[in-house]
Amino acid sequence: MHCPFCGAVDTKVIDSRLVSDGNHVRRRRECITCEERFTTYESAELVMPRIIKSDGSREPFHEDKLRDGLQKALEKRPVSVELVEAAINRIKGELRAGGEREIPSVMVGEAVMKELRELDEVAFVRFASVYRSFKDLEEFRQEIERLSRASD
Repeated sequence: MHCPFCGAVDTKVIDSRLVSDGNHVRRRRECITCEERFTTYESAELVMPRIIKSDGSREPFHEDKLRDGLQKALEKRPVSVELVEAAINRIKGELRAGGEREIPSVMVGEAVMKELRELDEVAFVRFASVYRSFKDLEEFRQEIERLSRASD
């Protein structure tokens, strides 16, 4: 690991701890040259399936796009970063669990909606309105009614 302060190649690990339900390792490191300390995070690199978009094109899975979509839906809502990260991990786990090399983008959207329904109903309706391209107020009403019936 290169030192982010001086660029030296030699650093030593001072402390390692599991974080995020044991899926990541947090390491405190110290540069042997300049003696500055910094933190790194390590996680297993698991291959995610490629995404088949609605137009038939294919692209790699982008965790940043997933995170951005969730954060836009959850903007100004009382949901912690930890809950969002846990939702992202569950979505990724669900997508990997199928064992497919390619999956339709619809599967990602449905997994996001399932998580948002549990996290925050307002965020769910926000996301659903864009994802399902609501055309008028009546479509909003219908989705809210479905949501109300599901939570009864």
